[in-house]
Amino acid sequence: MKSISTLALATAVSSLALTAAADTKIGMITTLSGGGAGLGVDVRDGFMLALEQAGRDDVEVVIEDDQRKPESAVQIADRMIQSEKVDIMTGIIWSNLAMAVVPAATAQGVFYLSPNAGPSALAGARCHPNYFNVAWQNDNLHEAAGAYANDAALKNSYILAPNYPAGKDALTGYKRMYSGELAGETYTKLGQTDYAAEIAQIRASGADSVYFFLPGGMGISFLKQYADSGVDLPVVGPAFSFDQGILQAVGGAALGIKNTSQWNKDLDNTANTAFVAAFQQKYERLPSLYASQGYDTANLILSALDKADVSDADAFRDALREADFASVRGDFAFGQNQHPVQNIYVREVIQEGDVFTNKIIATGLENHADAYAADCKM
Repeated sequence: MKSISTLALATAVSSLALTAAADTKIGMITTLSGGGAGLGVDVRDGFMLALEQAGRDDVEVVIEDDQRKPESAVQIADRMIQSEKVDIMTGIIWSNLAMAVVPAATAQGVFYLSPNAGPSALAGARCHPNYFNVAWQNDNLHEAAGAYANDAALKNSYILAPNYPAGKDALTGYKRMYSGELAGETYTKLGQTDYAAEIAQIRASGADSVYFFLPGGMGISFLKQYADSGVDLPVVGPAFSFDQGILQAVGGAALGIKNTSQWNKDLDNTANTAFVAAFQQKYERLPSLYASQGYDTANLILSALDKADVSDADAFRDALREADFASVRGDFAFGQNQHPVQNIYVREVIQEGDVFTNKIIATGLENHADAYAADCKM
């Protein structure tokens, strides 16, 4: 290990560095403003909690807000790599931003560990030895939802998602596992808030169910409008549309809805129990899926730094591949394309006192790997 220095945190457009001698420098580009801010805040908070718990002051973290704009993310990444001289990058929420940043960063010798976005292109033909995804490949949670729809005897789903890489991966994943018919398939505008036209199409479609992927504020808007519409069809979705931050805004309209996730607060393992309690104590809210992913990403990085210097790229890469850390998901392992092989669970939205949350009701897919690994030639 390197010698100990000081942990620093930079937020938005400024860097608050407590020392100039940090051994490892991490650049976090994430969404801290606008409609998707809650997702980036949770990734950041989970990540920083892990560093604080570890008592690690040999790492400097520089954090900036991408405002959910690809051009901003690219500019920030260039500055972090060229001027800040970061060793590792992380933080991006949205797949269109990941596609704009990750290939260029890894080509310059920087390690990128994704705590969220998992576009199919980066899992398959455009995989890279310096790119690791600590969350999932985009299709995965949607594949589990398609499998659940079969088990629930849903025969004619209407499916919709935003028109960007993760939205396309989402519907591809659902259709990969779902064996029924499609009453309709719609791609909405990224950031859209009015879904009157889409709900009218669902009403007229003859569907027996609705599957949607609309993360952040998009999901809040859709669920509220859907509940008010009088359309009474069962809804299935991924965790991104029914996560902790969203549920409080939606309220009772989400109760009973089934959704899929690789994590939940009630997963029974020591690391997860400690994480949920510590996050709630520090931030006075329950952790979300995104917070759990930020936490795991930081702990993976720390576990690798315990074994290798980031300047020794081959050794550090091998240490990351070992994934020798206590994940909040329990057992954690990478596939050959450096994406997780993991269980994906079916959750149900419930109410605990005044809080809307999820509970695990089944395992949807066990030890599940993504469909693109065979195209990765590493």
